Amino acid sequence: MLDSALLTALAEIVGLEHLLTNPYDLDRYSIDALTPGRAYGLPHVFDRMADAVVRPADTSQVSAVVTLACRQGVPVVPYGGGTGLMGGALPVRGGIVVDVKRLNRILDVNPADLTVAAQAGVVLQDLENALAGQGLMPGHDPYSLPIATVGGTISTNSVGYRAGAFGPMGSQVVGLEVVLPSGQALTTRDVPIYSSGPNLNHLFIGSEGAFGIITRATLRVARLPEARRFATAQFRSFDQGFQAVGEFIALGIRPTLLDLTEEDGQVRLHLLFEGFLEGVEASAGRAMLVCQQRGGKDMGEGPTLTYWRDRHASGENYRRTALDQPRQVRWSRRRGRGFDYLHLALPTSKVLEYRRRCDELMSTSGVRVVEYALWSRPELFSMMMVPAYPDRANAQEELGRVVEQVLTLAQDMGGVMEYCHGVGVRLGHLLPREMGVGHDVLRSLKAALDPGNIMNPGKLGL
Repeated sequence: MLDSALLTALAEIVGLEHLLTNPYDLDRYSIDALTPGRAYGLPHVFDRMADAVVRPADTSQVSAVVTLACRQGVPVVPYGGGTGLMGGALPVRGGIVVDVKRLNRILDVNPADLTVAAQAGVVLQDLENALAGQGLMPGHDPYSLPIATVGGTISTNSVGYRAGAFGPMGSQVVGLEVVLPSGQALTTRDVPIYSSGPNLNHLFIGSEGAFGIITRATLRVARLPEARRFATAQFRSFDQGFQAVGEFIALGIRPTLLDLTEEDGQVRLHLLFEGFLEGVEASAGRAMLVCQQRGGKDMGEGPTLTYWRDRHASGENYRRTALDQPRQVRWSRRRGRGFDYLHLALPTSKVLEYRRRCDELMSTSGVRVVEYALWSRPELFSMMMVPAYPDRANAQEELGRVVEQVLTLAQDMGGVMEYCHGVGVRLGHLLPREMGVGHDVLRSLKAALDPGNIMNPGKLGL
């Protein structure tokens, strides 16, 4: 509980109407899209709720809130769209949730620099709409486009459907404004390359708000494409499709969309090429030739057009049925749907061996894979796992046990356990195992910047 003097001070900063303390609001701000069913063996992460929620209007208000919290030793948890899948926004030690959605202005669109400056609470769909009016588009296009925010996707280094050409959200960051745990505002320069010291943007990309609250970002953007071509190839085996994707990378072919999926005995490669006319035609033509040389069959553009049209359907559904709702409403959507979708990254040369070893591991378990996939690059490997016997009493427990095994197998083979959503509270316990001495470096950075451990505590295994 926060004392009345602190609550009064918070109200003076953000305005009484933007300080929320009633149980209903505390409940709905104390959760993201992580459900208890996917937090294997970690029921305690849902025990604590926020003590207060503030909705600041600008960076100065964020800074004032954090300065106050720092002096009082009160935890602060950044909150964007509330759509993260790993519990990165859970207030596991209570404290003040800082909702940045009122920081929702697009500050500057610069066609000459091919950049946009936007506040952290801007929803990605609104950013895309604003850019389209000036003949531009963002490079980040995740399933959560209708609901995710600029700051949240930077904080998790999110990967979207255009990552084949543009990379993850972090690759599109040019400059940042961040409120540090002390309350100071740090601003990096809006230039793409640094040699005058390290690029401090990377301290905040993918760090889930553990080192500060992003309040503004300058992002790379692209012109709307002159030409666009969809294509689909079907293969007899995942290995064939994998070899085709590897050849794309070796040749320098970078489709905007690249998704190789094996599901229900069918292996399909969905491709989209965007850019200037001659480049699109050349890349698409050579890519389909590569597919045919490896046994692929040209299925035309139809399947990928459908895929592209429906890519945000789950995000739209979440917006309608769960966004801003209390915990029990969000959790009820997943009851009876025991599955997990893992996103791992390994060196290209080890991906197929990793898949084989996962198949061997699961052959003696109560878990099976219903989908294997590559997304944007051959190193980025995903799989959807379900209980083989869902009616068994221990089905979810067995799923959690096998998930841990395949995650640590990826680490043991030189890979990482997540490339898309961050680790949050769900996977934080495995991060020291993955990073080794690097995790000690994180601890040292955290201690230097945040000696009171107020900034989103309990994340990154810290």
